Amino acid sequence: MNEADSQRLAAALERLGYAPVCRAEEADVIVLNTCVVRQQAEDKVYGRLSSLRPLKDRRPDLVIGLMGCLVDRRDSAPLRERFPWVDVFAPPSDPRPLLDHLVEKGVVDAGRALEAEDATSCIPAPFLLPRSEQGRRVTAYVPAVLGCSHACTYCIIPYRRGPERSRPAEDILAEARALVAQGVKEITLLGQIVDRYGYDLFPDWHRPPLAGLLERLHEIAGLERIRFLTSHPSWMTDELLETVARLPKVCEHLEVPVQAGDDEVLARMRRGYTADDYRRLIARARSLIPNVSIATDVIVGFPGETEAQFMRTYNLLAELRLDKAHIARYSPRPRTLAARRYPDDVPPEEKERRRKALDELQARIAGEINARLVGQSVEVLVEGRKKGRWWGRTRTNKLVFFEAPRDLTGQQVMVHITWAGPWSLIGEVGSMGEIGEREEAKIGTAAG
Repeated sequence: MNEADSQRLAAALERLGYAPVCRAEEADVIVLNTCVVRQQAEDKVYGRLSSLRPLKDRRPDLVIGLMGCLVDRRDSAPLRERFPWVDVFAPPSDPRPLLDHLVEKGVVDAGRALEAEDATSCIPAPFLLPRSEQGRRVTAYVPAVLGCSHACTYCIIPYRRGPERSRPAEDILAEARALVAQGVKEITLLGQIVDRYGYDLFPDWHRPPLAGLLERLHEIAGLERIRFLTSHPSWMTDELLETVARLPKVCEHLEVPVQAGDDEVLARMRRGYTADDYRRLIARARSLIPNVSIATDVIVGFPGETEAQFMRTYNLLAELRLDKAHIARYSPRPRTLAARRYPDDVPPEEKERRRKALDELQARIAGEINARLVGQSVEVLVEGRKKGRWWGRTRTNKLVFFEAPRDLTGQQVMVHITWAGPWSLIGEVGSMGEIGEREEAKIGTAAG
């Protein structure tokens, strides 16, 4: 979501006549877009802000802005007092304070600022990528659900991004069409609980509104792939899974956080399901979507988590053998229920031991899953070039590197896998014609 917000702000600043630079020392405007889901991310922001103070002292006209979840939309006074060299404090997804400041300084006129603000709103007018990314950006994030009302006890998002709000489908579709017109081939719908898309707009719908949105996105000419994240086990219905299986453009990849494998810990987290509920969901997903890949999130060291409870999480991951697991140590977040109600009683070194144990387990599982792809050809949407190799992702979100004699950015190619590790694959590019044949076969199968 922060990346999507940053793209919108960059495009708005370009409409005001600004251009991106590679080094902060060369900039007239510096904006830090922040995440505070974990303490480590928050500490990184504080360090970066402190490093910018000498630059501001040397160049008083430099505009420094702080944006994102670190900024409390209700009260930014504590941050202003702590960082007096920061000029602007903007809540998540809201560029107005920065644009207003530039008007007040006389850098831009109010009319141009209003036009730029419209470009960053939920209504594309029309939505533009930053100029440097037009025609080169292959994938893009499109917010579908803003904020969250679920309020897991550990999560700060509802307090910083506000309650759940679904964007109108027409706005999302218009943004997707605008992105495709600028060269984007794949979009990812975003939401803290993306499966809940539309329930606030259409509370009486008999089927998941997200399924209907996916069907309408599927009709956009030139859009080749569709993803969505993040899902919640309580809201991922069989009808949604069947929609993923039925629509050829929707990738067979799911992001479904489990967070813990112990029912008591899950209850304290206020997740709303049990470990067995999660097991059944994974079984249904694998039954309904052939070759589906599944990623999850796990928090270790939640208040009160015993060794036995941690081992239930360990054993659940060992049993389910998911494709990827994002593992984080618990850190108390201000105003959350967990921070107010439960003492942070798992020592830091124990949290780290548990994190490493899960990380090593998942690396072994992912390595074994990916090893099965060696000798096979996979479909890769090429996103660019890194360290002398082209790279892209499979439909199941596997990172693939390969060599090719020409620029393949934005194209889908078949890559024959020659090496596999836990986090990436290496292969050799095949013929372009294989993709066309595969797509025709998929469409024919779907029609049948």
